[in-house]
Amino acid sequence: MTHTYPFPEPVVIDAEVFTELPAALRRTGQPSYWAEKNRRGAPADSFLEGPSFDAQGNLYFVDIPFGRVFRADPGGGISQIAEYDGQPNGLKIHRDGRIFLADYQNGIMLLDPETGAVTKALGDADTESFKGCNDLHFGRDGALYFTDQGQTGLQDPTGRVWKWQPETGALACLIDKVPSPNGLVLDLAEHVLFLAVTRANAVWRLPMSPSGRVNKAGLFIQFSGGRAGPDGLALTSDGGVVVCQTGMGLVWVHDVLGRPIAVVRSPRGLGTTNCAFGGPEGRTLFITESDSGSILKAEFPESLGIAGAPIFSGAL
Repeated sequence: MTHTYPFPEPVVIDAEVFTELPAALRRTGQPSYWAEKNRRGAPADSFLEGPSFDAQGNLYFVDIPFGRVFRADPGGGISQIAEYDGQPNGLKIHRDGRIFLADYQNGIMLLDPETGAVTKALGDADTESFKGCNDLHFGRDGALYFTDQGQTGLQDPTGRVWKWQPETGALACLIDKVPSPNGLVLDLAEHVLFLAVTRANAVWRLPMSPSGRVNKAGLFIQFSGGRAGPDGLALTSDGGVVVCQTGMGLVWVHDVLGRPIAVVRSPRGLGTTNCAFGGPEGRTLFITESDSGSILKAEFPESLGIAGAPIFSGAL
């Protein structure tokens, strides 16, 4: 029996290793509270997340269990920028060079890339503790959107998404009924927020009204299988959504309607946690692969027309 589909099958692209955490920076054999609670004590010498480029083409990323921030230069050389008492999960760079971290333990943190100092920027919502901040995204006006995931899931669908104005301090909860909110990205018009919902194995579409409220939240893409689900997101220059399906070792590229046009396969582990566009004309996708402590890269043929959308940091 022949099956026909309403769109072509996605182009399969095999990623390659751009760089990997050197042995000197791995915490081999060192226990961590994060691994004890999240991996039932199984060893983890690192867990990479939160890739983000600065304007000079350096790639910053974090190591959750050991509270570290790294920087990879354009040639792949890795150096440690900071280590502190926390669990940094997401990282985004402000246009003025400030580096913001979504920290599971501490809230939203601020990193000085010159000194390595990490300070608290937003630790609570009017004295109410966050559940556990996960990822973050800047709007063009400098507003910071971030997910508050904690241990939420299908058993406890109370994860939240916040919008914070760092310059004024205004803070608003956009939605508070999400089973594990994770990566997030605004559409090109900044009228819709796409949200990875890991434990529901889905990406949601959150339309925002002119008043700033989320109305008619809906399901945009539904996945299946794997050991986790959608994690980090990115946006393409034509409004498509890139989804890291961690636990499957895949990164999906969708068009503006959510139709898959390409899929990137990991040559290492299944922990494709997050991604960022970089390289000439923003046509290369860089991916944190947490199982192996590697940074992967995937080159998209020009014929596919896949490139990253301009972002607030001005890195593209």
